[in-house]
Amino acid sequence: MFSLQGKKALVTGGGSGIGLAMAQGLAGAGAEVTLWGRNTARLETARDSFGDGAQVHVDAVDVGDPDAVRRGVETVVERMGDLDTVVVSAGTGGAIAPITEVADDEHRRVLTTNVDGVMWTIRETAKVMVERAKAGRPGGSIITIASLAAIEGAGRNSSYGASKGAVVALSNAAAVELARYGIRVNTILPGWIATEMSQPQQDSELFDKHVISRVPLGRWGRPEEFGGAAVYLASDASSFQTGSQLVIDGGYSIF
Repeated sequence: MFSLQGKKALVTGGGSGIGLAMAQGLAGAGAEVTLWGRNTARLETARDSFGDGAQVHVDAVDVGDPDAVRRGVETVVERMGDLDTVVVSAGTGGAIAPITEVADDEHRRVLTTNVDGVMWTIRETAKVMVERAKAGRPGGSIITIASLAAIEGAGRNSSYGASKGAVVALSNAAAVELARYGIRVNTILPGWIATEMSQPQQDSELFDKHVISRVPLGRWGRPEEFGGAAVYLASDASSFQTGSQLVIDGGYSIF
């Protein structure tokens, strides 16, 4: 039920953090995987972290550039021969500032990666899946990564919250439109996860006291705890699940 043998997967933002952990989960279940990121050295290091026998490729692609995404998808399909699963994990954090002081360029920077990048990635990879469906082989799974900031007030981080809310809306729209081709689109909403992006908060005793103490499971989440969710949403185990939001936050949002 959870086997991904013979499946081909693309993971954006696959050089570290949640994206890399999900890629490792997919590869562990048998998928051939391509990692995208902007830092070639980081991608090479990420590729070396996979176990023996894993089929892993890396490409430097800036998802905020629609032409780069278009070319990147063409390369992925030429190399792997198909595309069954896409994890849209590339993202950037926002500068912490009151909404009255958000700079124009900073707001646009966050939205370019977190919204435009998701749009271009879904658009170009869905084309591959739709054409395959029209040829008689429907199916495919697109997994987007949003954040609890999409559904909770992200005070002093308004651009980031807005971008992640847009990821949920984009994903829902794609889920409805692509369902006729057997393509499923689901979103994961991580809570407080110990990644490079959250390092400043991890270093703050005040944050630990007032925020992490409210997590019912009592700790930061770990990137590797997302591998199973990736396998589930990519596999036949979730064949009737689309347009959903999977919250992985240690219980934070319900407490």
